Amino acid sequence: MLKVDRLLKRYDRGNAQAFAVQQVSFEVQPGEFFTLLGPSGCGKTTTLRSVVGLETPDEGEILIASEPVFSSTRGIAVPVSRRDIAMVFQSYAIWPHMTVGQNVAFPLEALGVRGEPARQRVERALEMVGLAAYRDRPAPILSGGQQQRVALARAIVKESRVLLLDEPLSNLDAKLREQMRVELRDLQRRIGTTAIYVTHDQEEAMSLSDRVAVMSEGRIVELAPPRALYLRPQTAFTARFVGQADLINCTLLARESHAAIVDTALGRLRCEGLPEGGLGGALSLLVRPEHIDLLPAAGERGVNQVDGVIERQVFSGRIVEYFVRVGERVVRVQGTSRAIHDAGVVVRLMLAPEHCVLVQGARSQPGAPL
Repeated sequence: MLKVDRLLKRYDRGNAQAFAVQQVSFEVQPGEFFTLLGPSGCGKTTTLRSVVGLETPDEGEILIASEPVFSSTRGIAVPVSRRDIAMVFQSYAIWPHMTVGQNVAFPLEALGVRGEPARQRVERALEMVGLAAYRDRPAPILSGGQQQRVALARAIVKESRVLLLDEPLSNLDAKLREQMRVELRDLQRRIGTTAIYVTHDQEEAMSLSDRVAVMSEGRIVELAPPRALYLRPQTAFTARFVGQADLINCTLLARESHAAIVDTALGRLRCEGLPEGGLGGALSLLVRPEHIDLLPAAGERGVNQVDGVIERQVFSGRIVEYFVRVGERVVRVQGTSRAIHDAGVVVRLMLAPEHCVLVQGARSQPGAPL
């Protein structure tokens, strides 16, 4: 449905290395929910705006439903109005002098759709977002969540092939944002549209997406389904950015058929999560805090078990976070409130080999806690 090929965009013409986007390529399948995830300034919004037509790339190609809408080599740059897309912005962009129904109908007027066909499409779009009863209300008196639904209805009323969303939930409070995630994903599945989503929030990316492209410094660092990015990231950047990550610099000692033995500050550990690109170059060991088990420090230690002392405990209700000192290092461990351990208790950490993942790249802050 969407193909972006070797996209390149510079804003600073005086600096040949100042890329906003460099060599970005990806394809999105029909009906897929695809997310561009990354920190501020990584190029995700520039990529989205290039797809919309609000930015003109310097190089590359963009195709929607196999039709080129931009090509630097063929001199093609289709205007925004002629691209089969709809967009939801970070700001709701609600017209304050219009009713809810008039706001939703506005894109149809621009397309020349009026009368009964327009009324039916507006009612259908409002029904989809749960605002059918609000059609004649003034748009400004709606709550933030309701205004966001109006923005979604205004986008889907066009019945475009591709729906683009630029951080649409960032202005909502935490509880409403979580609710809207569920509603947005359910809506996208019901209407079957192809969605391209931009966010810096990894929880949004994980819960909404079929696939996620992690971006950094204008490039796609890694592209995979959410579960693979979280459980088996390939790079240190992705491991740090997607979820809480404890990275430990390590040295490869031995390679087995489906595992590796590495030397770390915690001792020798067996790892069964190996990078797809091989074990060359700098490596780091990833262990998610919730994947470490706290055991009583008694008896002989087994494989991937180390002893430590709980230095600090942080209770937040459902989750209890522990900071456990092992030699000169501090390891974060997360558990539930079903069993709570006090500070000063000697414990044994079990780092199961299947949860020990090797990623490409060195840990960037050797002096910080793991």
